[in-house]
Amino acid sequence: MPAPRKFTRARLQAAALALVDAAGLDGLTMRSLATELGTGPMTIYNYVDGRDGLEQLVTEAVMAEATWPDPSDDWRADVHAVAEGMWRAVRAHPHAIPLILTRRSFDLTTLRPAEALVRALARSGRSGAGLLVAFRTVSAFVTGSAQAELAGPLSRDADAAETADRIAELHQDQFAGLLEIAQAAAASDPETEFAEGMRIVLVGLQEKTR
Repeated sequence: MPAPRKFTRARLQAAALALVDAAGLDGLTMRSLATELGTGPMTIYNYVDGRDGLEQLVTEAVMAEATWPDPSDDWRADVHAVAEGMWRAVRAHPHAIPLILTRRSFDLTTLRPAEALVRALARSGRSGAGLLVAFRTVSAFVTGSAQAELAGPLSRDADAAETADRIAELHQDQFAGLLEIAQAAAASDPETEFAEGMRIVLVGLQEKTR
């Protein structure tokens, strides 16, 4: 009879995500995960298959946090709800965003929100290629919103007022549009931006069903 496994998958996921939250992706190694769990590096190889396995722990942990209500009779509300659940999970862990954007995962925790989103979009009457485009559009908006909020010149980690001042120091007549949104970013909040962005996306999705 095999010995019981010392660590559950959930514990490994939580430990890996804690390391990434604290130190970024470079802080996640077999040795650091072993230290976090109070064991030796060789023990971790019994659970995780190299770097790919470590990264899978992180994506699983992030997407496991996505929640949304049961389906309603309004597909648009359901699309918004699933997308918001995914967005909240992703933006809570900014250091993990590169993995969410680039890693193809087939674990159940990652597929579950994707399936919920596809099913909600399918109730708009889409199928096949049309459903694929709708799914990719909403998914891109979710991850893109989180990335834009947390990285780049107008990110919330940057000083919005300083960003606006630096743009204003350039040829203002050439960058009037950027200056306007930089000033708006100083007074904006992520909840409002995401809700308005989803409203725009849903208007486009609704238009295609007419």
